[in-house]
Amino acid sequence: MNGSRDAPPTAMRLHGAALPSGRLPSHIYIYTAMKVLVATEKPFSQVAVDGIKKVIGEAGGQVALLEKYGDKAQLLRAVSDADALIVRSDKVDNEVLDAAKRLKVVVRAGAGYDNIDLESATAHGVVAMNTPGQNANSVAELVFGLLVYAVRNFYNGTSGTELKGKKLGILAFGNVGRNVARIAKGFDMDVYAYDAFCPREAIEAAGVHAAASREELFEQCDIVSLHIPATPETRQSINHDLVGKMKKGGILVNTARKEVIDEQGLISLMRERADLKYITDIKPDGDATFSAEFPGRYFATPKKMGAQTAEANVNAGIAAARQIVDYIQKGVTKFQVNK
Repeated sequence: MNGSRDAPPTAMRLHGAALPSGRLPSHIYIYTAMKVLVATEKPFSQVAVDGIKKVIGEAGGQVALLEKYGDKAQLLRAVSDADALIVRSDKVDNEVLDAAKRLKVVVRAGAGYDNIDLESATAHGVVAMNTPGQNANSVAELVFGLLVYAVRNFYNGTSGTELKGKKLGILAFGNVGRNVARIAKGFDMDVYAYDAFCPREAIEAAGVHAAASREELFEQCDIVSLHIPATPETRQSINHDLVGKMKKGGILVNTARKEVIDEQGLISLMRERADLKYITDIKPDGDATFSAEFPGRYFATPKKMGAQTAEANVNAGIAAARQIVDYIQKGVTKFQVNK
């Protein structure tokens, strides 16, 4: 598809699609038998796979599956003749893109896309996309599963507290954050949010208090739920000083990304303040330290669980397949993330 990849004689011409570099070629090529590789160390459900096959099959393509692979070499071999790639949390780095000689588009079935090397994708002429909103409710429900577990002292038989009336702070008011706010209102919580990229008026229109800053959010709220992506600006931004602004008995919930936490800073703070709790569905690198030093104040799921529902699995997988077809057939780049 890009300038360095020649189309074979059997290719068909498609007009009007743009490359991620911003150049507008007079044409791109699609193969008469488009091959879509679904590469998932954590496989989709069978229902999702069937849905992906149906969407791609109706567009005249074929689907190849690579599931539960333990060796990156397997992925490098499998992607070598793929025109499109669907992944979940699988890493798509420069080595993978180098091996994918025919690749035109890669779609992360989910909202976060830090597992894709966007700069390399652009350099290879590959469009990268995500599927925002498809697992938003699943992640939001998990937040409250974790919270109820935490406020009831991890069901250890002692008296806990209720969520009703507590101030919940939501850091990032996107699809997941909005669903968290919706559910929180059902618990009769007082909901606050801060998002540097969402206007105050939009937050307040959703019936949520708009905090003026991250610092204010942490200062005001009993609980803070993280929904920020892992970017150069956010990595390790949730640190000792910021979390230290929380009230006595504060709870930090992370269903976003492991990388946004300054683990050493948080460990240091939890040593200083025996009142704080940290709960997450992303096991930190320092899990052994958290577990040993903060029993009754820390919990992490064994694996990332936010999108691990049948509904989210199916929604994200089928959305990814539809986006591939729309891009290949019509040049639609609505969900492109490497502009």
